[in-house]
Formats: sequence, structure tokens, C-alpha cells
Amino acid sequence: MTSCVVLLVEDESIVLLDVENSLIEAGFEVVPAVNGSTAIAAFDREPERFGALISDVRLGAGATGWDVARHVRSVVPTLPVIYVSADGADDWAAQGVPNSIMITKPFVMPQIITGLATLLNEGSSSLARENGSRGP
Repeated sequence: MTSCVVLLVEDESIVLLDVENSLIEAGFEVVPAVNGSTAIAAFDREPERFGALISDVRLGAGATGWDVARHVRSVVPTLPVIYVSADGADDWAAQGVPNSIMITKPFVMPQIITGLATLLNEGSSSLARENGSRGP
């Protein structure tokens, strides 16, 4: 079984490394990006590779986390998306993609792992329903 590949977008290197290490310890493969442009380029090279996106909202100059999420969802409409932000939660309803999760900074890693597991499980359940399968 292949592990889920997570595109992780965070412009603060210490936060990026902390989240990346925690995701790896939880069994995920991680492709880190320090800004929106790098994230979009990594995604566009192999969109089928990615199973989820975790992105800070504010990424400095250029594409925001909102932009990255809208881009990946335009290609893979069901891709799980988690936003993390210290001040973007108020904009989530207007800017965020549907069926996403907002986690406010500061956060603890179990929030990210639980949110990711929840979105991935919801996606698996939806796929099973679409294929006529039933869960336990």
C-alpha cells in the first residue's frame, strides 16, 4: 500500500519542518513548498501523486494558500484541503474551498493529523458509496 502524499505549503521554515516531520512520523509522504508558486509547480508536475493539501493561508508575495487550494481543486475536485492560519479564519467561509478544514495557529500536531485522517476517511467513504460498496 502506498502512503498518502501530502503537499505541505508553509513559508515559516521552522513550522514547515515541524509539520513535515510530524506527518512523516504519522506515515505520510510529504512534498514541502515554501510558497504558493512552488506548491502549484510541484502539484502541476504530478497532480495524480497527491492525496491531500495542507497550506498556510498567508504565504508572502505571490499566490496565497487560498489560491493554491483553488488551483489543486480545479484539477482534483475532491482533494482533501486543510488550511492553517493565525489570522485567516475569518476569511475561510468566503475564500476557502468547500469541504475543507481550517486550523488556527498556534496548533498542536494531533489537530493536523486528525483533520487529515478525517478528510481522507470521508473521501474513502464517498468513493465506496459511489462504487456501490458499503462500509462496516
